[in-house]
Amino acid sequence: MAHDEVVERYSGLARAALTGETIIDCSSDEFDKGCFGSAAYDDIAELPGGAARASLGCGNPVAVAELRAGETVLDLGSGGGIDALLSARRVGPHGKVYGLDASGDMIELARRNATEAGADNVEFLHGTIEAVPLPGRSVDVVISNCVINLSDDKAAVLAEAFRVLRPGGRLGISDMVTEGALDPVRRAAAEQRVGCVAGSLEVAEYRDLLRSTGFVGTSVTLTADHSDGVHSAIVQAVKPVIGPGLEIRPMRDADAAEVLAIYQAGLDTGQAGFETAAPSWESFTADKHLRYVAADTETGDVVGWIAASPVSPRHAGVIEHSVYVHPGCQAHGIGRALLAAFIAASEDAGIWTIQSGVFPENTASLALHQALGFRVIGTRERVGRHHGVWRDVILMERRSSATGV
Repeated sequence: MAHDEVVERYSGLARAALTGETIIDCSSDEFDKGCFGSAAYDDIAELPGGAARASLGCGNPVAVAELRAGETVLDLGSGGGIDALLSARRVGPHGKVYGLDASGDMIELARRNATEAGADNVEFLHGTIEAVPLPGRSVDVVISNCVINLSDDKAAVLAEAFRVLRPGGRLGISDMVTEGALDPVRRAAAEQRVGCVAGSLEVAEYRDLLRSTGFVGTSVTLTADHSDGVHSAIVQAVKPVIGPGLEIRPMRDADAAEVLAIYQAGLDTGQAGFETAAPSWESFTADKHLRYVAADTETGDVVGWIAASPVSPRHAGVIEHSVYVHPGCQAHGIGRALLAAFIAASEDAGIWTIQSGVFPENTASLALHQALGFRVIGTRERVGRHHGVWRDVILMERRSSATGV
């Protein structure tokens, strides 16, 4: 369904709700048995009746978002405001909740419900979830309830969620998903019953999109089964944690010069590896995956990077990695933050073993890896000559306790 059609459809429902009607957007039988709308909540007794009557969600994202007092929350596709109002209650008077919706009628309905509820820490914004009208790194939690499936540009939606979240910020979404690909007949049947299946992603697609956006700690947990391979689901993820003024995000082609300069600076110390010159960008990108950078949020300058290389085509769940930090930015926890994010991303990707080879003299790298769960598995003596000197290499690995167990 095109964007304008979606807006008009839900605007019509909002207008009906403004007259006091209870609205639904799928068959009444499916609405009642599928935990849609207010049936998904057990804590709405104190909310305005209009908010409950206008609830069109497929779950309760507030229940899984672990909201804390004082946090700032953004509800994507806030509709009549039920999730925004519940969030406002959770974050308290020192917190703030933004509800965003593309329908002016829904905004009017939500504002009326907020006024009736006496919620003065809620602000409803008119705009699209593909272009959020908030500055970057301005919210702690992004929630959404059965709305992202309606977007025809889900990559843009998740990119915007990533942009507005602060490092360490959380994503908690209720959405419709499919378990495997649906043939057109099954999808049409499900769409007729459930009402919002047409744009839903497969579970694996959702996970891949979250990971490519930069989120870590991703999960898609199926909840209600609507048959024909269609489920309601809770989708959760985290923006990588790093110190103030920095952000960890996927590496881009535009980062090439800075990444390779940091690579070369590391090699110039004589302690980073046997190479003496950084590779070309083409060679680097051909060999590396799970690539991330730490960047300054004011200037955009890259201050560190991490990436994986395959160990062998026969061992898809085993990788080795490299992590480099700008020489002027070391001892600030950047390497640790990059490695922690990388470990989480690797587990999301199904990797069960990360390997690394470290010169014994590189004590900072050895300490960093051991602090994050790597163990020494042996020493390869006199592996090769480096600047005319025979060097040993300490082999380290980290086995996942979450993947491949």
